[in-house]
Amino acid sequence: MKSPCILLILLFVGVQTIQAQKLGVNDTIKVYGYITAEGDTIPSGYLPSLSVYTKVNPKWKKYWVEWTRLRNAVYVTYPYAIAASRTINEINARLVNVSDESQRKAIIHSKEKELRQQFANKITNLSVYQGKVLMKLIRRQTGDNCYEIIKEYKGGFNAGFWQSVAFIFGSSLKQTYDPMNDDRLMESIVKDVEKMYGYRS
Repeated sequence: MKSPCILLILLFVGVQTIQAQKLGVNDTIKVYGYITAEGDTIPSGYLPSLSVYTKVNPKWKKYWVEWTRLRNAVYVTYPYAIAASRTINEINARLVNVSDESQRKAIIHSKEKELRQQFANKITNLSVYQGKVLMKLIRRQTGDNCYEIIKEYKGGFNAGFWQSVAFIFGSSLKQTYDPMNDDRLMESIVKDVEKMYGYRS
């Protein structure tokens, strides 16, 4: 007596032969017998790939435009935020146990001069939007906003002056960074940049 499995295979092959004869040689769907790890036999077929196109509604079009703009700004400014973070850490390390005000100013000035030589031309070419993104990334990397950093190293007057300049251009030195809510999209882009280029937060 033939086992139920063999009978099933014979029945399956017979049905496929009849359908193939009915559909003709132009039929593009081929069905095969697939044996599972448990020993069961089931039909397995492959359909040709199909591409579907549709129009993007205004809501998603706006989203992707904004996402692309943000992604480009992060790619441009994130290296500067990394450099700023490293420089601030170096300054803080050198200022430990330095109480003399003139020595502290000399240390800060030397690092400021180094940053200007390295990044001044590039940063001045940033757009207002890119500048805002950079300030957010600096807040992310250092834990302090740009106003606090300038006030710490250059004094309250300079911080107030540059805050006024930023305000004129519709921005602020007191940028916040909330990776879980308002800035979660920026955070996901930063993570991609870190993976791609091997940056460490």
